[in-house]
Amino acid sequence: MKAQSDIAVVGLAVMGENLILNMASKGFTVTAYNRSYHKVEIFLAGRAKDQSIRGADSIESLVASLERPRKIMLMVKSGQPVDDFIEQLLPHLEQGDIVIDGGNSQFEDSNRRTKALAEKGILYVGAGVSGGEEGALKGPSIMPGGNPEAWPHVKPIFQAISAKVKDENGELTVPCCDWVGEAGAGHFVKMVHNGIEYGDMQIICEGYLVMRDLLGMSADECQTVFAQWNQTELSSYLIEITADILGFKEDGEALVEKILDTAGQKGTGKWTGVTALHLGVPLTLIGEAVFARCLSAQKSQRVEAAKLIKGPAPSFSGDKQAFLNDLKHALLAAKIVSYAQGFALIQEAAKEYKWDLDYGSIAMMWREGCIIRSVFLENIKQAYDKHPELDNLMLDDYFNDVLASAQSGWRNVIAAATVNGIAMPCISSALSYFDGYRTENLPANLLQAQRDYFGAHTYERKDKPRGEFFHTNWTGRGGATSSSTYDV
Repeated sequence: MKAQSDIAVVGLAVMGENLILNMASKGFTVTAYNRSYHKVEIFLAGRAKDQSIRGADSIESLVASLERPRKIMLMVKSGQPVDDFIEQLLPHLEQGDIVIDGGNSQFEDSNRRTKALAEKGILYVGAGVSGGEEGALKGPSIMPGGNPEAWPHVKPIFQAISAKVKDENGELTVPCCDWVGEAGAGHFVKMVHNGIEYGDMQIICEGYLVMRDLLGMSADECQTVFAQWNQTELSSYLIEITADILGFKEDGEALVEKILDTAGQKGTGKWTGVTALHLGVPLTLIGEAVFARCLSAQKSQRVEAAKLIKGPAPSFSGDKQAFLNDLKHALLAAKIVSYAQGFALIQEAAKEYKWDLDYGSIAMMWREGCIIRSVFLENIKQAYDKHPELDNLMLDDYFNDVLASAQSGWRNVIAAATVNGIAMPCISSALSYFDGYRTENLPANLLQAQRDYFGAHTYERKDKPRGEFFHTNWTGRGGATSSSTYDV
């Protein structure tokens, strides 16, 4: 083992332990630190035994174990715990040392930390890490941002441990990790990744609900369909694990049917939706996915409502196979919308925070290792390679063609679900967004007239240049004074 470690990792929960093991397997020497040293001892005697991993029992010994510039990766709970640990580290660090936050931190915190630590001569990296337990051990997707001076120092480690995609020669050499941008850009992209993950999961769940409650399919039958879909353009990690889950048995019965229908969440989906509201980006599908989880949590109310509020009894009498094909198209179309909205949010944030982002590179960071990896991320890269400033993925030729082909089945599924009283909040909101985005004249003319009527908020006219605002005395009782015009 080297006299000094290449990097230290703080926090021996699932992600921290597995990242350390991943680093060691790639030839790096790692110092492991945890608030409770007993956990470090257990790790060193167990999974880390005989590997290039050493333990530290204090902040001082942690810092002393590292070669310069010191690289310390925090895998602790986001928020105040990160700030608290940075404060403990600072008295022991020197100019040029690097603090890496690998947790699911809010990007605003990373904006703040990058600036505050730079003032003290310390380089901060906010790195989103996706892939769960298996990804951390075998190769995650890593989305680093922060102080660009730190990137040359952490790049060899991050790119070595990340998942890989094939290069032009078919070799797995291209890392699912590249520099995202300054300040909180890395954590912002990870936040949007998680928002898309919320949407993807809910879309799949809605497909399962239609199979179960409208088509009357068993878990085994659903499993067969999802396994088949994973060999098509829908192929993705989440479709793959859905097939595995539906086929898992406990005492000869599908375990999934024994699981209570209340979903948890850790907040990244909510952050994505709130940020979209702040930036004025219509992130409708991901918002509905968050609210679907909130609704699922109201289990006792839903049980009571099911007794008192009656709707149609689901009944299907058509061509089942044709309908399943329509359902596949509905899932694919909604998935495209989810990514389109997510990238639109990233683009707006880049403008707001003056980040220079490579959208094709971001797509490739998600191609392997992460939870939302799927085959069409390559198509997203190609779309941005052709048009780096593409306003919306739905405008790209490939995605436009796919949506055109999927549109009929998408509408058929939503119509059938609506008639039969089956909730499809994400798939239907995706269609509403799609239809709204392609509509040249929305009813906002009436909305703006209403605002001017009751609040003198003014309006623009079709027969006048943009940027000129007008007010009408609609009742004859108002005056000529109008409210100032601005957008929140």
